[in-house]
Amino acid sequence: MPADVGTGTTAAAWTAAVMFFSLVLYAILGGADYGGGVWDLFASGPRAKEQRRLIEQAISPIWEANHVWLIFVIVILFTAFPPAFAAISVALHIPLTLMLLGIVMRGTSFTFRHYDRQAGHVQRRWSRIFGGASVITPITLGMCIGGVATGEIRVENGIVTSGLVRPWLGLYPFLVGLFALALFAFLAAVFLTVEAQDRALQDDFRKRALLTAVVVGMLALAVFLLSHRLAPGVHAGLVGRPWSLSLQVVTAINAVGAIAALWKRKYRWARIFAAAQVALILVGWVLTHYPYLVPPDISIGSAAAPENVLKAVLWSSAAGALILIPSLYILFRIFKFSKAEKGRAA
Repeated sequence: MPADVGTGTTAAAWTAAVMFFSLVLYAILGGADYGGGVWDLFASGPRAKEQRRLIEQAISPIWEANHVWLIFVIVILFTAFPPAFAAISVALHIPLTLMLLGIVMRGTSFTFRHYDRQAGHVQRRWSRIFGGASVITPITLGMCIGGVATGEIRVENGIVTSGLVRPWLGLYPFLVGLFALALFAFLAAVFLTVEAQDRALQDDFRKRALLTAVVVGMLALAVFLLSHRLAPGVHAGLVGRPWSLSLQVVTAINAVGAIAALWKRKYRWARIFAAAQVALILVGWVLTHYPYLVPPDISIGSAAAPENVLKAVLWSSAAGALILIPSLYILFRIFKFSKAEKGRAA
Protein backbone atom coordinates (compact mmCIF):
# COMPACT_ATOMS: atom_id res chain seq x y z
CA MET A 1 0.00 0.00 0.00
CA PRO A 2 1.49 3.37 -0.97
CA ALA A 3 2.19 5.86 1.72
CA ASP A 4 0.24 8.62 -0.06
CA VAL A 5 -3.35 7.54 -0.61
CA GLY A 6 -4.73 11.05 -1.10
CA THR A 7 -5.34 13.16 -4.14
CA GLY A 8 -1.88 14.67 -3.96
CA THR A 9 -1.62 18.30 -5.04
CA THR A 10 -4.39 20.48 -6.36
CA ALA A 11 -2.87 20.11 -9.83
CA ALA A 12 -3.13 16.32 -9.56
CA ALA A 13 -6.79 16.52 -8.54
CA TRP A 14 -7.63 18.90 -11.38
CA THR A 15 -5.78 16.75 -13.91
CA ALA A 16 -7.70 13.67 -12.77
CA ALA A 17 -10.94 15.67 -13.08
CA VAL A 18 -10.11 16.66 -16.66
CA MET A 19 -9.36 13.03 -17.51
CA PHE A 20 -12.64 11.90 -15.96
CA PHE A 21 -14.63 14.57 -17.83
CA SER A 22 -13.11 13.34 -21.10
CA LEU A 23 -14.10 9.78 -20.20
CA VAL A 24 -17.70 10.91 -19.64
CA LEU A 25 -17.80 12.62 -23.03
CA TYR A 26 -16.38 9.51 -24.70
CA ALA A 27 -18.96 7.30 -23.02
CA ILE A 28 -21.83 9.52 -24.20
CA LEU A 29 -20.66 10.39 -27.72
CA GLY A 30 -18.53 7.36 -28.56
CA GLY A 31 -20.91 5.09 -26.68
CA ALA A 32 -23.81 6.22 -28.86
CA ASP A 33 -21.70 5.37 -31.92
CA TYR A 34 -21.06 1.84 -30.62
CA GLY A 35 -24.75 1.47 -29.89
CA GLY A 36 -25.52 2.53 -33.45
CA GLY A 37 -23.38 -0.35 -34.66
CA VAL A 38 -25.32 -2.73 -32.41
CA TRP A 39 -28.62 -1.62 -33.97
CA ASP A 40 -27.07 -1.86 -37.43
CA LEU A 41 -26.31 -5.52 -36.67
CA PHE A 42 -29.86 -6.13 -35.42
CA ALA A 43 -31.70 -4.05 -38.02
CA SER A 44 -34.90 -5.92 -38.86
CA GLY A 45 -38.40 -5.64 -40.17
CA PRO A 46 -39.68 -4.00 -43.35
CA ARG A 47 -37.56 -0.90 -42.69
CA ALA A 48 -34.23 -2.65 -42.04
CA LYS A 49 -32.50 -0.84 -44.92
CA GLU A 50 -33.89 2.48 -43.79
CA GLN A 51 -32.70 1.78 -40.23
CA ARG A 52 -29.16 1.10 -41.45
CA ARG A 53 -29.24 4.17 -43.67
CA LEU A 54 -30.31 6.34 -40.73
CA ILE A 55 -27.54 4.90 -38.54
CA GLU A 56 -24.96 5.55 -41.24
CA GLN A 57 -26.17 9.12 -41.74
CA ALA A 58 -26.11 9.74 -37.99
CA ILE A 59 -22.62 8.31 -37.43
CA SER A 60 -20.76 9.33 -40.59
CA PRO A 61 -20.03 13.01 -39.83
CA ILE A 62 -18.75 12.61 -36.29
CA TRP A 63 -17.67 9.04 -35.47
CA GLU A 64 -13.96 9.74 -36.04
CA ALA A 65 -14.11 12.97 -34.04
CA ASN A 66 -15.63 11.23 -31.02
CA HIS A 67 -12.48 9.14 -30.51
CA VAL A 68 -10.57 12.29 -29.62
CA TRP A 69 -11.91 11.95 -26.08
CA LEU A 70 -10.50 8.43 -25.67
CA ILE A 71 -7.14 9.61 -26.98
CA PHE A 72 -7.30 12.48 -24.51
CA VAL A 73 -7.90 10.07 -21.61
CA ILE A 74 -5.00 7.83 -22.64
CA VAL A 75 -2.58 10.73 -23.11
CA ILE A 76 -3.43 12.28 -19.73
CA LEU A 77 -3.19 8.93 -17.94
CA PHE A 78 0.16 8.17 -19.59
CA THR A 79 1.63 11.63 -18.96
CA ALA A 80 0.16 12.65 -15.61
CA PHE A 81 -0.22 9.28 -13.84
CA PRO A 82 2.36 6.92 -15.37
CA PRO A 83 2.29 4.23 -12.61
CA ALA A 84 -1.48 3.88 -13.07
CA PHE A 85 -1.08 3.70 -16.84
CA ALA A 86 1.59 1.02 -16.48
CA ALA A 87 -0.49 -1.10 -14.10
CA ILE A 88 -3.66 -0.88 -16.20
CA SER A 89 -1.90 -1.53 -19.51
CA VAL A 90 -0.18 -4.62 -18.08
CA ALA A 91 -3.00 -6.15 -16.03
CA LEU A 92 -5.65 -5.44 -18.68
CA HIS A 93 -3.44 -5.98 -21.71
CA ILE A 94 -5.64 -8.64 -23.29
CA PRO A 95 -9.05 -6.88 -23.12
CA LEU A 96 -7.44 -3.55 -24.04
CA THR A 97 -5.90 -5.14 -27.12
CA LEU A 98 -9.24 -6.69 -28.08
CA MET A 99 -10.89 -3.34 -27.56
CA LEU A 100 -8.40 -1.55 -29.81
CA LEU A 101 -8.77 -4.23 -32.46
CA GLY A 102 -12.53 -3.77 -32.26
CA ILE A 103 -12.17 -0.01 -32.73
CA VAL A 104 -9.96 -0.53 -35.82
CA MET A 105 -12.19 -3.24 -37.32
CA ARG A 106 -15.27 -1.17 -36.67
CA GLY A 107 -13.88 1.91 -38.39
CA THR A 108 -12.42 0.13 -41.39
CA SER A 109 -15.52 -1.99 -42.04
CA PHE A 110 -17.75 1.08 -41.77
CA THR A 111 -15.64 2.86 -44.38
CA PHE A 112 -15.26 -0.13 -46.68
CA ARG A 113 -19.00 -0.79 -46.60
CA HIS A 114 -19.62 2.70 -47.90
CA TYR A 115 -17.03 2.64 -50.70
CA ASP A 116 -17.01 -1.05 -51.68
CA ARG A 117 -19.36 -2.60 -54.22
CA GLN A 118 -23.03 -2.38 -53.31
CA ALA A 119 -23.62 -6.07 -54.06
CA GLY A 120 -25.68 -7.74 -51.34
CA HIS A 121 -23.08 -10.28 -50.16
CA VAL A 122 -20.35 -7.61 -49.99
CA GLN A 123 -22.51 -5.27 -47.94
CA ARG A 124 -23.58 -8.07 -45.61
CA ARG A 125 -19.95 -9.01 -44.97
CA TRP A 126 -18.94 -5.51 -43.97
CA SER A 127 -22.13 -5.05 -41.96
CA ARG A 128 -21.43 -8.20 -39.93
CA ILE A 129 -17.89 -7.06 -39.17
CA PHE A 130 -19.07 -3.54 -38.30
CA GLY A 131 -21.85 -4.83 -36.06
CA GLY A 132 -19.74 -7.54 -34.43
CA ALA A 133 -16.95 -5.10 -33.60
CA SER A 134 -19.56 -2.68 -32.21
CA VAL A 135 -20.64 -5.42 -29.79
CA ILE A 136 -17.18 -6.66 -28.80
CA THR A 137 -15.67 -3.23 -28.13
CA PRO A 138 -18.15 -2.05 -25.45
CA ILE A 139 -17.98 -5.43 -23.74
CA THR A 140 -14.19 -5.36 -23.51
CA LEU A 141 -14.29 -1.71 -22.40
CA GLY A 142 -16.74 -2.64 -19.66
CA MET A 143 -14.60 -5.62 -18.66
CA CYS A 144 -11.65 -3.26 -18.20
CA ILE A 145 -13.77 -0.99 -16.01
CA GLY A 146 -15.07 -3.99 -14.08
CA GLY A 147 -11.56 -5.35 -13.69
CA VAL A 148 -10.41 -2.12 -12.08
CA ALA A 149 -13.52 -2.05 -9.88
CA THR A 150 -12.90 -5.48 -8.36
CA GLY A 151 -9.62 -4.40 -6.78
CA GLU A 152 -7.93 -7.48 -8.24
CA ILE A 153 -5.14 -5.48 -9.91
CA ARG A 154 -2.35 -5.70 -7.34
CA VAL A 155 0.89 -3.79 -7.61
CA GLU A 156 4.00 -4.26 -5.48
CA ASN A 157 7.04 -2.03 -5.94
CA GLY A 158 5.74 -0.94 -9.32
CA ILE A 159 5.24 -4.52 -10.55
CA VAL A 160 1.82 -6.00 -11.35
CA THR A 161 1.58 -9.21 -9.35
CA SER A 162 -1.97 -10.23 -10.23
CA GLY A 163 -1.19 -11.58 -13.69
CA LEU A 164 -2.72 -10.90 -17.10
CA VAL A 165 -6.01 -12.79 -16.65
CA ARG A 166 -7.29 -12.77 -13.08
CA PRO A 167 -8.21 -9.06 -12.84
CA TRP A 168 -10.63 -9.07 -15.79
CA LEU A 169 -11.69 -12.65 -16.55
CA GLY A 170 -14.54 -13.18 -14.12
CA LEU A 171 -18.28 -12.88 -13.64
CA TYR A 172 -18.30 -9.31 -12.38
CA PRO A 173 -16.16 -7.77 -15.17
CA PHE A 174 -18.21 -9.68 -17.76
CA LEU A 175 -21.48 -8.37 -16.28
CA VAL A 176 -20.08 -4.83 -16.34
CA GLY A 177 -19.19 -5.43 -20.00
CA LEU A 178 -22.76 -6.49 -20.79
CA PHE A 179 -24.02 -3.49 -18.83
CA ALA A 180 -21.85 -1.15 -20.92
CA LEU A 181 -23.12 -2.77 -24.12
CA ALA A 182 -26.77 -2.40 -23.07
CA LEU A 183 -26.22 1.18 -21.90
CA PHE A 184 -24.62 2.20 -25.20
CA ALA A 185 -27.37 0.48 -27.18
CA PHE A 186 -29.98 2.35 -25.12
CA LEU A 187 -28.18 5.63 -25.66
CA ALA A 188 -27.98 5.07 -29.41
CA ALA A 189 -31.64 4.12 -29.73
CA VAL A 190 -32.65 7.30 -27.88
CA PHE A 191 -30.37 9.46 -30.02
CA LEU A 192 -31.69 7.86 -33.21
CA THR A 193 -35.26 8.78 -32.31
CA VAL A 194 -34.10 12.39 -32.53
CA GLU A 195 -32.15 11.81 -35.74
CA ALA A 196 -35.08 10.15 -37.52
CA GLN A 197 -37.41 12.43 -39.45
CA ASP A 198 -39.77 9.63 -40.43
CA ARG A 199 -42.42 8.72 -37.80
CA ALA A 200 -42.17 5.00 -38.53
CA LEU A 201 -38.39 5.00 -38.01
CA GLN A 202 -38.82 6.97 -34.80
CA ASP A 203 -41.22 4.33 -33.56
CA ASP A 204 -38.76 1.55 -34.49
CA PHE A 205 -36.02 3.05 -32.33
CA ARG A 206 -38.45 4.15 -29.64
CA LYS A 207 -39.43 0.50 -29.13
CA ARG A 208 -35.78 -0.54 -29.07
CA ALA A 209 -34.96 2.17 -26.55
CA LEU A 210 -37.80 1.19 -24.21
CA LEU A 211 -36.88 -2.49 -24.41
CA THR A 212 -33.20 -1.78 -23.83
CA ALA A 213 -34.04 0.46 -20.86
CA VAL A 214 -35.50 -2.60 -19.14
CA VAL A 215 -32.36 -4.61 -19.91
CA VAL A 216 -30.17 -1.79 -18.58
CA GLY A 217 -32.17 -1.74 -15.34
CA MET A 218 -31.87 -5.50 -14.88
CA LEU A 219 -28.14 -5.51 -15.53
CA ALA A 220 -27.62 -2.51 -13.24
CA LEU A 221 -29.37 -4.39 -10.44
CA ALA A 222 -27.29 -7.51 -11.08
CA VAL A 223 -24.04 -5.52 -11.07
CA PHE A 224 -25.04 -3.79 -7.83
CA LEU A 225 -26.04 -7.00 -6.03
CA LEU A 226 -22.93 -8.90 -7.10
CA SER A 227 -20.66 -6.01 -6.12
CA HIS A 228 -21.29 -6.88 -2.46
CA ARG A 229 -19.25 -10.06 -2.92
CA LEU A 230 -17.13 -9.45 -6.03
CA ALA A 231 -16.39 -5.72 -5.84
CA PRO A 232 -16.73 -4.74 -2.17
CA GLY A 233 -15.11 -1.34 -2.69
CA VAL A 234 -17.78 -0.39 -5.23
CA HIS A 235 -20.58 -1.68 -3.01
CA ALA A 236 -19.27 0.18 0.03
CA GLY A 237 -19.11 3.37 -1.99
CA LEU A 238 -22.61 3.01 -3.35
CA VAL A 239 -24.23 2.40 0.03
CA GLY A 240 -21.92 3.86 2.67
CA ARG A 241 -20.83 7.32 1.53
CA PRO A 242 -22.62 10.60 2.40
CA TRP A 243 -23.43 11.11 -1.28
CA SER A 244 -24.56 7.53 -2.00
CA LEU A 245 -28.32 7.90 -1.61
CA SER A 246 -28.45 11.30 -3.33
CA LEU A 247 -26.53 10.03 -6.34
CA GLN A 248 -28.70 6.93 -6.69
CA VAL A 249 -31.88 8.99 -6.46
CA VAL A 250 -30.73 11.50 -9.08
CA THR A 251 -29.59 8.69 -11.39
CA ALA A 252 -32.94 6.92 -10.97
CA ILE A 253 -34.80 10.17 -11.71
CA ASN A 254 -32.93 10.55 -14.98
CA ALA A 255 -33.49 6.90 -15.91
CA VAL A 256 -37.23 7.19 -15.26
CA GLY A 257 -37.27 10.57 -16.99
CA ALA A 258 -35.76 9.07 -20.14
CA ILE A 259 -38.35 6.28 -20.18
CA ALA A 260 -41.22 8.71 -19.54
CA ALA A 261 -40.02 11.05 -22.29
CA LEU A 262 -39.77 8.13 -24.72
CA TRP A 263 -43.24 6.97 -23.76
CA LYS A 264 -44.64 10.44 -24.45
CA ARG A 265 -42.52 10.82 -27.59
CA LYS A 266 -40.58 13.77 -26.18
CA TYR A 267 -37.41 12.59 -27.85
CA ARG A 268 -35.19 15.60 -27.21
CA TRP A 269 -35.94 15.41 -23.49
CA ALA A 270 -35.25 11.66 -23.63
CA ARG A 271 -31.83 12.39 -25.12
CA ILE A 272 -30.99 14.80 -22.30
CA PHE A 273 -32.13 12.36 -19.59
CA ALA A 274 -30.30 9.41 -21.19
CA ALA A 275 -27.02 11.32 -21.51
CA ALA A 276 -27.32 12.51 -17.89
CA GLN A 277 -27.98 8.93 -16.78
CA VAL A 278 -24.78 7.69 -18.41
CA ALA A 279 -22.78 10.59 -16.94
CA LEU A 280 -24.13 9.94 -13.44
CA ILE A 281 -23.33 6.23 -13.64
CA LEU A 282 -19.72 7.12 -14.41
CA VAL A 283 -19.72 9.70 -11.62
CA GLY A 284 -20.77 6.95 -9.23
CA TRP A 285 -18.05 4.62 -10.52
CA VAL A 286 -15.36 7.26 -10.02
CA LEU A 287 -16.56 8.35 -6.59
CA THR A 288 -16.62 4.77 -5.30
CA HIS A 289 -12.88 4.53 -6.10
CA TYR A 290 -11.87 8.00 -4.95
CA PRO A 291 -9.05 8.79 -4.27
CA TYR A 292 -7.73 5.69 -6.07
CA LEU A 293 -7.02 5.28 -9.76
CA VAL A 294 -6.31 1.56 -9.42
CA PRO A 295 -7.64 0.38 -6.06
CA PRO A 296 -6.27 -0.58 -3.63
CA ASP A 297 -2.63 0.12 -4.49
CA ILE A 298 -2.44 3.23 -6.69
CA SER A 299 -4.02 6.53 -5.71
CA ILE A 300 -4.11 9.88 -7.48
CA GLY A 301 -1.48 11.19 -5.08
CA SER A 302 0.89 8.24 -5.33
CA ALA A 303 0.71 8.04 -9.14
CA ALA A 304 0.91 11.75 -9.93
CA ALA A 305 3.77 13.03 -12.05
CA PRO A 306 5.91 15.97 -10.83
CA GLU A 307 4.11 19.26 -10.33
CA ASN A 308 5.63 20.93 -13.39
CA VAL A 309 4.40 18.08 -15.60
CA LEU A 310 0.88 18.28 -14.18
CA LYS A 311 0.73 22.03 -14.72
CA ALA A 312 1.99 21.61 -18.28
CA VAL A 313 -0.76 19.03 -18.91
CA LEU A 314 -3.42 21.36 -17.52
CA TRP A 315 -2.24 24.39 -19.51
CA SER A 316 -1.93 22.38 -22.73
CA SER A 317 -5.37 20.89 -22.15
CA ALA A 318 -6.83 24.36 -21.71
CA ALA A 319 -5.09 25.61 -24.85
CA GLY A 320 -6.25 22.56 -26.78
CA ALA A 321 -9.81 23.06 -25.60
CA LEU A 322 -9.81 26.54 -27.14
CA ILE A 323 -9.29 24.87 -30.51
CA LEU A 324 -11.10 21.58 -29.99
CA ILE A 325 -14.42 22.73 -28.55
CA PRO A 326 -15.18 25.39 -31.22
CA SER A 327 -14.11 22.92 -33.92
CA LEU A 328 -16.47 20.26 -32.60
CA TYR A 329 -19.25 22.83 -32.31
CA ILE A 330 -18.79 23.79 -35.97
CA LEU A 331 -18.76 20.11 -36.95
CA PHE A 332 -21.99 19.41 -35.07
CA ARG A 333 -23.52 22.66 -36.28
CA ILE A 334 -22.93 21.78 -39.92
CA PHE A 335 -23.74 18.09 -39.90
CA LYS A 336 -26.21 17.76 -37.02
CA PHE A 337 -27.98 20.94 -36.00
CA SER A 338 -28.50 22.28 -39.52
CA LYS A 339 -29.90 18.92 -40.62
CA ALA A 340 -32.34 18.88 -37.72
CA GLU A 341 -33.45 22.43 -38.50
CA LYS A 342 -34.06 21.53 -42.14
CA GLY A 343 -36.04 18.47 -41.04
CA ARG A 344 -38.29 20.55 -38.78
CA ALA A 345 -38.77 23.16 -41.52
CA ALA A 346 -39.83 20.44 -43.98
